[in-house]
Amino acid sequence: MLEKYLDYLKYEKKLSQNTLKSYQNDLDIFQDFFSNQDLTKLSAQDIQKFIKHQSKIHKSATTIAHNITVINSFYTFLNSEDEKIINPCENIISPKKPLTLPHYLTEEEVDRLLDIPLTDAYSYRNKAMLEVLYATGIRVSELINLKFINLDLENDFIKVLGKGSKERIVPLGDVAKEALITYLDYYRNTLLKNKNSDYLFINNLGNNISRVGFFKIIKKLCQEKNIAKNVSPHVLRHSFATHLLAHGADLRVIQEMLGHSDISTTQIYAHLVNEKLKKDYDDYHPRSHKS
Repeated sequence: MLEKYLDYLKYEKKLSQNTLKSYQNDLDIFQDFFSNQDLTKLSAQDIQKFIKHQSKIHKSATTIAHNITVINSFYTFLNSEDEKIINPCENIISPKKPLTLPHYLTEEEVDRLLDIPLTDAYSYRNKAMLEVLYATGIRVSELINLKFINLDLENDFIKVLGKGSKERIVPLGDVAKEALITYLDYYRNTLLKNKNSDYLFINNLGNNISRVGFFKIIKKLCQEKNIAKNVSPHVLRHSFATHLLAHGADLRVIQEMLGHSDISTTQIYAHLVNEKLKKDYDDYHPRSHKS
């Protein structure tokens, strides 16, 4: 039934490979804990016992909440296959997750990061990738899988195939568009090395660039630019959303561009902006502190 459930997630729900691995890992832990019991006959007390054990071995509230979400989803699937199977998670309350604000770069740090000396095909490619990532806020997996078919440079947008194979349209700003066109017109063929590819961003072997490859590029650039923060491609996505919101963009519009199915996921950026406003107030208002 576990295998059947994972197939359902893969082929019907169309979850990404990374999400599938995450679900499978949680289910493996759950199955190991109840290795001598029939999973279809567990009670709410059994689930509580599992939660207490996870807490006892110092698993975070976020991890435990994810465990419960996955297990609940599994039992909902089992019940749809056989109505006699009762969902023991039905009335389980997840531990409250602490509010962790995502890391982002300041606008000045983004300017420094994107100020890349353009000397060869690799630097033009890196400039185009980073400009597109910051201009659109797309996920790194969406960026590295961009193909020519995704581009509409005449109307200044790209089509992105996101989580659950949902397509969305994201605007492309002038700076990113110019960097992308320059790379595609003059430098991409140099990297292809007589190969054919529909992908936009190519590595030194003539294949589409990998997540790890792009991560290394960002790390190297941050070192060169003396940006001390732990910067990943996702940090640029956070920066995109935070800067848009700080400049007055509507939260619903940002949600659409990020491809979030739930507005609550996007609302985390409002917390970031509010934190920044509070800090600026404390730092600069002459009467924010008692003398």
